Amino acid sequence: MEQRMPAIFFGHGNPMNAIGQNSYTEAWSEIGRSVPRPKAILCVSAHWYIPAVAVTAMETPRTIHDFGGFPRELFEVQYPAPGSPELAGRVRELLGEGVHPDEGQWGLDHGTWSVLVHVFPEADVPVVQLSINETEPPEFHYELGKRLAPLRDEGVLVIGSGNIVHNLHTYAWGKHDVEPFDWAIRFDETVRNLIAGGDHAPVVSYETLGRDALLSVPTPDHYLPLLYIVGMADKGDEISFPVGGFDGGSISMTAVRVG
Repeated sequence: MEQRMPAIFFGHGNPMNAIGQNSYTEAWSEIGRSVPRPKAILCVSAHWYIPAVAVTAMETPRTIHDFGGFPRELFEVQYPAPGSPELAGRVRELLGEGVHPDEGQWGLDHGTWSVLVHVFPEADVPVVQLSINETEPPEFHYELGKRLAPLRDEGVLVIGSGNIVHNLHTYAWGKHDVEPFDWAIRFDETVRNLIAGGDHAPVVSYETLGRDALLSVPTPDHYLPLLYIVGMADKGDEISFPVGGFDGGSISMTAVRVG
């Protein structure tokens, strides 16, 4: 029997973290050293946000540079991890009909590889991505997480990549450090406390959490990956937050580890 795996949500922040060395990337590297070696990785990335549920099913997923305006060095990063058609098939089995196998259109976007270059720098663990269906409500994504929970007992590390707080309209671009906004701190702390207490309903229905939620989650794409990870939690799981802090005042770098 495979060793039970944790499930982890990463606040991925700025794509430049892929080539940076800072407190966040050092913590990601430590996570890679602390978890059991997975048989494969399933990643739900904020950056594959489409009107369908799809799963990468190719043998060799390409590295996608889905951004602009960054240094050439970032565009030169490759993360040549193999894919896993086997895991893609298992995901389709768990989620049921209507999951589209993507055999070449997508690959690994920066929500996935900007984190994994630090967590598993050798790129020797097979990686599969699962899209976020932008037409479905938060409850749908939480329930998909529940359906994917058996993967934890099959040697698969499931990760979500986004940000609990992600407001680019208020982000302080540039290299200077800024203090995070009060509303960002409050919302991040509220969500962490709810998860730690096992109170998932308001985390899923985050729009009920008031003005702080509206400012922190102006669009759902970066928040929804969290719900997959929360959905995979069992009552006996230890909940921890191995990474914290804010980037640019309005992006939370919080990581959530289940198990």
